[in-house]
Amino acid sequence: MTTPPPLPGWLLPLPDAAAQRATDAWAIDDLGLPSLELMERAGHGLAEAVMGLVPEGPVAVVCGPGNNGGDGFVVARLLALWGREVRVLLVGDHERQTPDARANHDRLEPAMVQPFTPAGLHGAAVVVDALLGTGISGAPRPPFDAAIAAIAASGLPVVAADGPSGVDASTGEAPGVAVRATATTTFAAPKPGLWIDPGKSHAGRVSVIDIGIPPDPPAGAVPAPAVGLLQDVPLLGLLPGRDASSTKFASGFVLVAGGAVGLTGAPVLASTAAMRAGAGYVTACVPEPVQPVVAMHLLEVMSRGLPAAEGGHTAAGAQDVLALTERGGALVLGPGLGRTEGAQAFARALAERAAVPLLIDADGLFAFSGDLLALAGRPAPTVLTPHEGEMGRLLGIPSDEVRARRLSSVREAAHRSGAVVVLKGDDTLVATPEGLVAVSPGATPALATAGTGDVLSGVIGALLAQGLDPFAAACSGVRLHARAGVAAAVRQGVQGVIASDVIAELPGARPIDLRA
Repeated sequence: MTTPPPLPGWLLPLPDAAAQRATDAWAIDDLGLPSLELMERAGHGLAEAVMGLVPEGPVAVVCGPGNNGGDGFVVARLLALWGREVRVLLVGDHERQTPDARANHDRLEPAMVQPFTPAGLHGAAVVVDALLGTGISGAPRPPFDAAIAAIAASGLPVVAADGPSGVDASTGEAPGVAVRATATTTFAAPKPGLWIDPGKSHAGRVSVIDIGIPPDPPAGAVPAPAVGLLQDVPLLGLLPGRDASSTKFASGFVLVAGGAVGLTGAPVLASTAAMRAGAGYVTACVPEPVQPVVAMHLLEVMSRGLPAAEGGHTAAGAQDVLALTERGGALVLGPGLGRTEGAQAFARALAERAAVPLLIDADGLFAFSGDLLALAGRPAPTVLTPHEGEMGRLLGIPSDEVRARRLSSVREAAHRSGAVVVLKGDDTLVATPEGLVAVSPGATPALATAGTGDVLSGVIGALLAQGLDPFAAACSGVRLHARAGVAAAVRQGVQGVIASDVIAELPGARPIDLRA
């Protein structure tokens, strides 16, 4: 995998653990910032977070021997000064504390400190997790695993220092036991593992504490982040608009190839979403037997009936779609396609020969199960939009493995296919073949309903047709879709949202100050 290019300005950098350690070392060694002062600021911010979450009652601060434990010692001292009852519970070999941790340990009243036992959590109103922070990869080992399990069993609210112990701050992986925090206070910069599942689900509410490290180290001083958090206003500011000289074809021409008997809703939703996302002209290419049904539902969308067998597409229909691509635009392949032999041959023929930007979703992805390399030689940009099950089939691994290793899975799929890959979820990840990854900050559970994936396909297809590069189109489509889902949930309630509600909210999904 090649070195990723710099992050675009609409991504907030998410430095991994190694990059953050390098940044800390640069600040201490090159800028002369005292490390104890940085730890004091981190502990002060963490103490304020504890007060904001649980303003009264005893506090149990669970500390490891590293600098994360040192942050915990600062928290304990400050909370005690502010009048809270505090007990410090030590885990691990504290004879080998880091120098900064030792300095802050020695500033505590000895009566506050005791070895960790589960009983030490009894009666606490809140737990501070200062065990491992961002310094772990792999499953926690004894005695840390037992302490983490005891924190989980306590049922108490937890504030994590820098990151929940047991979560890999660089990837979000949690291969063993991991703290499930109510809130995480991270220092200097957000970390990828706090925004990528399963780490995201363990982090709770995330806040970032400025501890005084300048945000822009000189080039070459630290590794450049390759993961970033999507920022809506600058990202959606890239979206093209219409002016007096615009035509329907200049506004974006989208072909939607899919559909089968019993699967007419998917191409209808994708086509309608493409129109609502700004495309000027959309044609749904469906098997001839279902073309009348599709046409009844699509007043503003053209439809084309193609040769059919077993109620679905055949390889012979690919030539008709390819002829339509000569007009340019973009092709959305897969919504409602089905898995008949003819439909899968149709998908492979289009992917191989279509010389326009191509988005593949749903059963279109099934045609490339275990064979992502077949897409690497495509003559035009490609975007894939799998969920975890589809991603597992593409990579030839169980979906549970994808769920556990989302960042590495999406990067591997993008590398193999040469495509931009969108791994859907609340933490939707968008990866380039070079290894750059954008993370969506989340949306709403209302999107967990049939047809919303087809809506996303239509939105991204429209943006590809309007000339956005595939990475920007995929990222913009993800955020428009997420914002429309949130708006639909406000209007309909989370349980009541259906895919067409999301489509209805697309025109207002751009930030208000960006609308024409």
